[in-house]
Amino acid sequence: MAPLEHYIILSCILFGLGIIGFLTRRNALILFISIELMLNAVNLMLVAFSTFKANINGQVMVLFIFAVAAAEVAVGLAILICLFRQIKTVDICRINLLKG
Repeated sequence: MAPLEHYIILSCILFGLGIIGFLTRRNALILFISIELMLNAVNLMLVAFSTFKANINGQVMVLFIFAVAAAEVAVGLAILICLFRQIKTVDICRINLLKG
């Protein structure tokens, strides 16, 4: 088994890539993918620490996070599809339907 440091480094790299993708892109679908990448980086860290400490609580928490993430993606993509049908773009700079 790889040492814990390798999992920490991989998780930090994935989280950093997610932040870079979230901050630099304007496509709403890429933003969702970046958020999911950051969430999975945290899940990897939870599983790594859970395995290192020989405690199953972190792995159980990851299962609940997967369930919540699946619901988040379903709702987010439904909203994105509705917006695309109305304004024909997924560029977040052009979406101004929620302005008062």
